[in-house]
Amino acid sequence: MQWGRILTAMVTPFTDEGKLDLDGAQKLALYLVEHGSDGLVVAGTTGETPTLSFKEKLELFQAVKSAVGDRAAVLAGTGSNDTAASIELSKEAEALGLDGLMLVAPYYNRPPQEGLYRHFKAIAEATTLPVIIYNIPSRTGCNINVDTVVRLAEIDNIVAIKEASGNMDQATAIMQQAPEGFSLYSGDDSLTLPLMAMGARGVISVAAHVIGPQMQAMVSAYVSGDVNKAAKIHQELFPVFKALFISVNPVPVKAALAMLGLPAGPVRLPLVGLNSSEKEVLATALQQAGVLAR
Repeated sequence: MQWGRILTAMVTPFTDEGKLDLDGAQKLALYLVEHGSDGLVVAGTTGETPTLSFKEKLELFQAVKSAVGDRAAVLAGTGSNDTAASIELSKEAEALGLDGLMLVAPYYNRPPQEGLYRHFKAIAEATTLPVIIYNIPSRTGCNINVDTVVRLAEIDNIVAIKEASGNMDQATAIMQQAPEGFSLYSGDDSLTLPLMAMGARGVISVAAHVIGPQMQAMVSAYVSGDVNKAAKIHQELFPVFKALFISVNPVPVKAALAMLGLPAGPVRLPLVGLNSSEKEVLATALQQAGVLAR
């Protein structure tokens, strides 16, 4: 499994009426692949998956994979807090020809560690696709502990984790203890370079929607051994990383895409758009990064 180092957690474009914009999704997917994304994760948190129906998710998977083809990996966000439903959606994603799955930790029901292990194991065993586990305690209410991750990493097709706990010690312990070949991706854009310095493969990114080439330059500089150049780029991009989380994700990144004239559309309720002062902060960060005209 080689999905590259920058996978973009793609937004789901909607029309002004809030309907699924499949044409916009295809155009955005191609734009991302042409501007720094090694792969795409469709219908994840950034894709507003809680507001997508089962049918909409399948339509989105099919549309993006059809647009991208073999130019980049397309992974389906099929995780939920319902194991049986996640299995069903994962099987459908495999039948549609997607390249892998991303499974978020079950949210709201907050299972214990053994429940987390059995949940992910059951889904992984129901498909032949490679799986990325997604740990984001701030949204799910539960942390996937290091010991649980290491157990899961022994399952043949569980190949990586998107680690968004913000806990650098936890990330280090996973990389230290997981079997060879298991990858860790940063779930936070601003921690990409620090985590790569500790052994991470790359990032599953929000910011790559708007600064994909710059992020590729940062990653390439680090991998080639030019740490000072990588650090300089990281510092230059840092205001964008922070501005894209001035409100809850994906509200700011959808606003940023709109500023750049790219397909995104509105967010669906219960999310709402940025206010005027937030838009100003975001626009300033994009202008300073050189991606939005002043």
